[in-house]
Amino acid sequence: MTSTDPHPVADRASRIRTFHPRRGRMSGRQTDALDRLWPTYGLDIAADLDGPFDPAALFGRRAPLVLEIGSGMGDATAVMAAADPDRDYLAVEVHTPGIANLLDLVQRQGLSNVRVAMGDALDLVRALPEGSLDAVHVFFPDPWPKARHHKRRIIQPVHVALLRSRLAPGGTLHCATDWAEYAEAMRGTLTADPELVDGHDGFAPRPAHRPVTKFERRALTAGRPVFDLVHHRRR
Repeated sequence: MTSTDPHPVADRASRIRTFHPRRGRMSGRQTDALDRLWPTYGLDIAADLDGPFDPAALFGRRAPLVLEIGSGMGDATAVMAAADPDRDYLAVEVHTPGIANLLDLVQRQGLSNVRVAMGDALDLVRALPEGSLDAVHVFFPDPWPKARHHKRRIIQPVHVALLRSRLAPGGTLHCATDWAEYAEAMRGTLTADPELVDGHDGFAPRPAHRPVTKFERRALTAGRPVFDLVHHRRR
């Protein structure tokens, strides 16, 4: 059968999952936080999005929006959001204990500018209006180190084009990884996008606003350098 899809390669790539679904064991504190706080601060991407998504409806205000893809245990997201109250932070994660931990941090720190989404971040991005994001953070994504799994990496041309389209002109795409080979692949992909401008002509100095997480400390202790890449959508 002949396909009528004008972008068959991009469509196939969009259906390849870039993450491992993860549940994991939760502490009593995390279970309690998830039960109590999810109805107020949570968004189930698969169940709650069936069309265009307006972030203002989720946050109750219209403010510059930062999308955190893969927020882990949420410690870095909470620190950045607390220091940046004029912007909203939408953290996307698939690891249930991490989602619960961030919800607990949101309540304990009184963060009104954080919401937590569960599911495929790319499905969420597709539902966002073009130009609606002030920044996208992709910190320490799964490197999918085996060559046959590279197609699952989130930083690849078709996904970068999607992320960039949702950035406002001048908006920031900030990636970080401790996997040297992936860092070089990221740099090549981001540099090749004609609508992205490299803010540092290569790897960026470590930004002070990105907190050092336990994951990053373990990488540094193991002797793995951390690479930051900061690009902006062309104005």
